[in-house]
Amino acid sequence: MSNPGNPENDPTFEPAIDSTEPNESFQAILSQFEQSHSRRSGEGGRQISGTVVAVSAEYVFVDIGYKTEGVLPIALFADAKETVEPGTRLQVSVKGRNEEGYYELSRLRVEQPKDWSALEQAFADKTVISGTVTAVVKGGLTVDVGVRAFMPGSRSGARDAAEMERLVGQEIRCRIIKLDAAEEDVVVDRRAVAEEEDRSTKERRYSEIREGDLVSGTVRSLTDYGAFVDIGGVDGLLHISDIAWSRIEKPADVLTVGQQIDAKVLKIEPAGKRISLGLKQLQPHPWDAVAGKYAAGERVRGKVTRVTDFGAFVELEPGIEGMVHLSEMSWAKKVRKPGDMVKPGDVAEVMILGVNAAERRMSLGLKQTLGDPWADASEKFAVGSQVEGPVTSFTKFGAFVQLAEGVEGMIHVSEISAEKRIERPQDVLRAGQVVKAKVLDVDKEKRQLRLSMKQLVPTGLDEYIAERKVGEVVTGRLIEIAGEQGTVELGEGIHAQARLTLEAAAKEQIQGGAVDLSSISAMLASRWKNGPSASEAKAEPVRTGQIRSFRITMVDRGAKKVKVQLV
Repeated sequence: MSNPGNPENDPTFEPAIDSTEPNESFQAILSQFEQSHSRRSGEGGRQISGTVVAVSAEYVFVDIGYKTEGVLPIALFADAKETVEPGTRLQVSVKGRNEEGYYELSRLRVEQPKDWSALEQAFADKTVISGTVTAVVKGGLTVDVGVRAFMPGSRSGARDAAEMERLVGQEIRCRIIKLDAAEEDVVVDRRAVAEEEDRSTKERRYSEIREGDLVSGTVRSLTDYGAFVDIGGVDGLLHISDIAWSRIEKPADVLTVGQQIDAKVLKIEPAGKRISLGLKQLQPHPWDAVAGKYAAGERVRGKVTRVTDFGAFVELEPGIEGMVHLSEMSWAKKVRKPGDMVKPGDVAEVMILGVNAAERRMSLGLKQTLGDPWADASEKFAVGSQVEGPVTSFTKFGAFVQLAEGVEGMIHVSEISAEKRIERPQDVLRAGQVVKAKVLDVDKEKRQLRLSMKQLVPTGLDEYIAERKVGEVVTGRLIEIAGEQGTVELGEGIHAQARLTLEAAAKEQIQGGAVDLSSISAMLASRWKNGPSASEAKAEPVRTGQIRSFRITMVDRGAKKVKVQLV
């Protein structure tokens, strides 16, 4: 690997042919290099005439007669509104070399002092002078500024030893920070000049940029939250949310270091001198076309991008997301966590429930694509039919039974048992227990279905009513008397309302419509001809506890009621 400080690497170095002895000292070679370099640099007072050979998005490449071209930032010409193209002649000076090996050029004329008096004047005025780095020495570098000067490593602007090595042979801009003519001691500083020029460039650039401007730049570095872009000497932050309309995981998925991009200036904070850039803003917003593209009721497919506590977001296309609320995920069960239903990366079929293009919001439903189980509930679970299902949950007033996917019925605590009063449904039922019930009512609009367990179990009254008919004479015990009415116990747990006079009974039979005409006619005819019968004349007065004969006057199977009259 050649040393850039080697005089043979200098294009103006002319080696002495056949005059160099094998034992010639290094000091003689260095002296020869310094003389040749001085001859070259003296031409034109460090000002070099160059020719533009190429123009890129970032640099203007200039042939300055060296083995390697020099470069000028294209922004210098754009700012000055100056046109530059291959063949253009420019007056430039060499500042140094960049990491790619090109000479960094300046259009400013920088003189190199010719004698000690010029050096003393430059030191007093703190002016910028030019010099050439000649070698790396302990603690820094030696620089030719007309005399030999020392530049501490900390003031070179180099980040490491390798970068210091690359400075050897380069022309630099520096300032004298120490001068002792008597001791011929000169110390120079390159870092301070570079920092001042960098600040000056940034100040100028900040003053030129306006919000809304379209700028070109180079991606300098990538982070988890965005990318830093060099836009002509200053950095702008391209936040991850402003890279693309679609959601991206990390900037490195879209951008690479060194990539040339165009961006829009979104915001400038003068206080912190922060510039926010946007890449996606150069493209039309996807929501601008949503109104004519998506409509409520449509089924669409999309990718689940993220899941929150209240729902899941589904991307239908880059930049277009809709949300499936927790309540719209399942007919069958109450979903506690959206993550139980979908995961990021899943492809899901959803139904569009609503579109608000103005607010850029779209509500989606997952359960709607599975069909509404309540649509035919009235037919599947008709009133009076018997159903069966597991107990799913309890409340203070009853138990819920799952009849089908997404359809539950409720058994009120009063409809669980006819034999005893139940305070809590958990006292007789347990979760998961399969029970049978009768459908009492279906309300499809409210999605409610009432069930009864007790009405499926035949009672003594059900059996008694099924075996009896109007006009039949039965025996019963009077348990309560209230004037002409009473209550009769016809069997265990079977009670009937009773009329205790013939007239009242006959009147009731006529009004009630369920009349045994032959029995009443025979009874009235007998009384008309013969008067009261001997049994009637001698009949005991009715009293509580008596066991008497009664005729059934009414049987209402729907209401489960029986009425009788005393005979």
